[in-house]
Amino acid sequence: MEQRDRSGPRGRHEQHEQSGRHEEPGGQEQDGRAGRGGRVRRPWVVGVSGASGTPYAAATLRALLDAGEAVDLVVSRAARLTVLDETGISFRDGHWRDDLAGWLARGADGKDHFAPDLSDVRYWPAGDLAAGPSSGSYPAKGMIVVPASTASVAGIALGLSKDLLQRAASVTLKERRPLVVAVRETPLSGPTLRQMVALDEAGAVVLPVSPGFYAGASHIQDLVDFVAGRILDAVGVPHALYRRWEGELGAHG
Repeated sequence: MEQRDRSGPRGRHEQHEQSGRHEEPGGQEQDGRAGRGGRVRRPWVVGVSGASGTPYAAATLRALLDAGEAVDLVVSRAARLTVLDETGISFRDGHWRDDLAGWLARGADGKDHFAPDLSDVRYWPAGDLAAGPSSGSYPAKGMIVVPASTASVAGIALGLSKDLLQRAASVTLKERRPLVVAVRETPLSGPTLRQMVALDEAGAVVLPVSPGFYAGASHIQDLVDFVAGRILDAVGVPHALYRRWEGELGAHG
């Protein structure tokens, strides 16, 4: 018989924070299983590697959440160092929700501009190879790796599965789900180019984080949002992050 939870609301909240689970109003737990309402949560898995470019990850996460999409988040060990270096924010397993809120609130200019709703985010530690996204039976829509380092490109292309980010990407490919690998590196070496071709041949979308300027960007955040918008385009999630080209020169004024 399952032991009743007598820890009270605060204790239950802390337990869910540690595990990455959360409950909707009414008590429906959103962990990839059918709740009492019968709806199965199908998130986008977002993997953040150690490459420079954490504002791209933040913009992509905000846009997915704004579109009403559920998100499962994996942050590699190297990515934690990059987040700290680029934002000054520590990302900790035990306080991931507070740290994520601070990170996503911050724009590319280093100032707080956003207040994202994190109620449909689940976090999985990068070392947890028994996590939901490590299995093909876990009901994910697909995966986005942003920014993708050359190390993560190599690991995914070779099927190394050395951490949860790489394993989840390998699962996404084998299950024929959408996989976007947003590469942030320049210049690119021959081995990395060949690995990118291998990913393309395996069915992934290789998307260099290359912002476009035709949308009339006037702020660094506009350039970051352009890349996030192209990522969402690749997985078919609607957004209004940038002005689309309509064949008219100078339309941005």
